[in-house]
Amino acid sequence: MPTYSAPDDTRLAYHVFGEGPPLVCLPGGPMQSSEYLGELGGLSAHRRLIMLDPRGTGGSAVPEDPASYRCDRLVDDVEALRVRLGLDRMDLLGHSGGVNLAALYVARHPERVGRLALITPSVWAVGIPIPGEVRRETVRARHDEPWFPAAYAALEAITEGRATADTWQAITPFSYGRWDEEAQVFEAAGEAQRNDEAAGVFAGEGAFDPDATRAALGRFEGPVLLLAGEVDPGAPPVTVTEFAGLFPKAELVVQPGAGHFPWRDDPDRFVAATAAFLA
Repeated sequence: MPTYSAPDDTRLAYHVFGEGPPLVCLPGGPMQSSEYLGELGGLSAHRRLIMLDPRGTGGSAVPEDPASYRCDRLVDDVEALRVRLGLDRMDLLGHSGGVNLAALYVARHPERVGRLALITPSVWAVGIPIPGEVRRETVRARHDEPWFPAAYAALEAITEGRATADTWQAITPFSYGRWDEEAQVFEAAGEAQRNDEAAGVFAGEGAFDPDATRAALGRFEGPVLLLAGEVDPGAPPVTVTEFAGLFPKAELVVQPGAGHFPWRDDPDRFVAATAAFLA
């Protein structure tokens, strides 16, 4: 497992899969190790995947300053990785919460990014609101699933401001195109890979300036892919469509039947769309 030093001397780790041109991948969580990304459904057959473990997760060290978990401060970790890899420009992929970091990196270092792939993106960095009704409408097609009534009731509670720890747990099936035993094992493993302390700092006060970030993304001239899962309430297709509109050169793909982890729901479809964009 290769490592490198962040600007504050925190030792950071990354993992490499596959051959070919490098693709730097930023995991979500937020602040979850890259382990859950696997090889992105087989994307490693097309690109050399460089999977960063954010500080305090996976093989990366815990920093001396917990405030350095804030998203805007993590941009320097990504820039240090680019330098470590010897890349003048890099193609960049972000998933979920990692999209916020990718967006801030592009805003600060647009000349260092070639192609940009944003997978089921979180929208904190760009300040796009997601109304509760949009989230509920996104999942209603799944009403025949046996777990749907309890999950939908929990989603209603959350979107109406009545969230509890139990309601957040109850909506978990909506993140998956298939809520089967394999998905449940994957979900449990993901919880253990996340640094909850770091996640609590990630979006803290001062992390984001949505107006400035939106303006910067509007000046980014590189090609951008935004990929949404058709039934993902975390990144509803209508919201991802609005996100795509922030870029001059964006392509939108909505993967049928997919939730928040589209490379798991239909690996072949995910890899075909993403590899075609990155080619």
